[in-house]
Amino acid sequence: MSRGFVREDDQEEVPIVPQRAYLPEGLPNFVTPAGMDQLLAEKQILINEKENLDSSNENEKRIALNYINAKLQLLNNRIAESRVIDLKNQPQSEIRFGATVTLKNYASGNIQIFQIVGVDEADISRSRISFISPLAKALINKKTGDRITLKRDRETIIFEIMDIAYL
Repeated sequence: MSRGFVREDDQEEVPIVPQRAYLPEGLPNFVTPAGMDQLLAEKQILINEKENLDSSNENEKRIALNYINAKLQLLNNRIAESRVIDLKNQPQSEIRFGATVTLKNYASGNIQIFQIVGVDEADISRSRISFISPLAKALINKKTGDRITLKRDRETIIFEIMDIAYL
């Protein structure tokens, strides 16, 4: 059909859907059991939103439905690619995915606690860091008493591993 026969107000906007948390191509999407529960809960919320769409304007409803469907597609892909790691099966004396690690800043003496989690469940405000973060990469395979060096823009931070737990 020629563009001359299409009314401008019939043009539907393609919804812009924010991408999920970054996960490098080819890297497994590791998640904790709690992380998988989060993803499934998010999916249920989107399904509920989709079922409860109520708009008197059919065009607005279609746009909202397209947006939710696009978000669901990204989420379903992430869930399908997820590999749930059972924290009980991790080596308890070594840092691996899912570990909660207590670190001591060698220079300041400050204690920090982080859990290494999947990209979708990472939240620094809750002390959860992604397994692809520089700190997590430096910690993997280390043991209590080991020291790691983290180089930042203008400083080098040395941490001592004080404790490893799988909660």
